[in-house]
Amino acid sequence: MSSALQPAVFPVETSPMQQPDTAGQIALDLGAIRKLLRQPLETKAVQGNLTGPQRSVMQVVVRVDLRETGISLKDLSKAVGLAQSTVSGIVDRLARDRMLERSPDPKDGRAVRIFPTTPVLESLQTQRPHLLDGLLHQALAKASPAEISAIQQACNRLRQLLESV
Repeated sequence: MSSALQPAVFPVETSPMQQPDTAGQIALDLGAIRKLLRQPLETKAVQGNLTGPQRSVMQVVVRVDLRETGISLKDLSKAVGLAQSTVSGIVDRLARDRMLERSPDPKDGRAVRIFPTTPVLESLQTQRPHLLDGLLHQALAKASPAEISAIQQACNRLRQLLESV
């Protein structure tokens, strides 16, 4: 027998939520869910012949918090992570296609604000809710009332936990 002291090994009890791969798996699942829920909207965007960068620009410009004030080219460039000259070209093409419009900035006569056009906003009001929620409604129609309640409670609790961090 060896006389060397062996370090004590204590079993570590972990709950399933403390396992190192649990957060990663939840993140993967949430990403996959988000992708699935956005597929109908993405399909509609592809049918509208928008490129990836054009979709990114449109997603920022149509945000509810920007619809009244518009957004500057500089801020739009930052939001989509593209050079201002690139975004300017994208906005030019989207304006030509009557999806965006430029208006003078009331605070700076040299600058412009970028807005979605009225037809784009009307389309969002009528089509987007169905495109975003339709698949979720179809999936939940297959679940039992108990499953729906559990999903709703789990989603609410996860959101609360994330907001408290």
